[in-house]
Amino acid sequence: MTTSTPEAARAYAIEMHGDQKYGVHPYVHHLDAVAALLQPYGKQAQVIGFLHDVVEDTDATVSDVQERFGDLVARCVSLLTDAPGANRKERKAKTYAALALVTGDEELALVVKAADRLANVRACVADGHRALWDTYHGEHPTFRTAAFRAGLCDPLWAELDTLLSPAHMPSA
Repeated sequence: MTTSTPEAARAYAIEMHGDQKYGVHPYVHHLDAVAALLQPYGKQAQVIGFLHDVVEDTDATVSDVQERFGDLVARCVSLLTDAPGANRKERKAKTYAALALVTGDEELALVVKAADRLANVRACVADGHRALWDTYHGEHPTFRTAAFRAGLCDPLWAELDTLLSPAHMPSA
């Protein structure tokens, strides 16, 4: 088992994501943004933050993550991995339904999901990516109902709610 540190998770994620891009940036740009938002929530949150897309977007499996980073990290990464579906709406509906049922130590996945969405929305606003902002804005009520837990990571949600308000909509 690899030591479950943010540094080990970052190195594994970089290796697995390979040449993938986040917009014009190497994929690690997004992972670093998510992990930075998670710093106040501890090292385990950062580990999950670095790994949150590794099963969904690479050849890594939940078993690989479990072997390297332990059971809780693997369970959280599994929760953050979209289920198969015909389109985004179908995949997200399945994911949000699963997130709505999360309790206990797996609530760490909800913190990571909020940080992931906030990093994505920050990038949309900064880059003027209106179409993607519209997608997040449209999903926000359902996403919030599924993933928000009062007191869990309120500062992330406060900024996310603000950035998804019409006042922050990028120009078309």
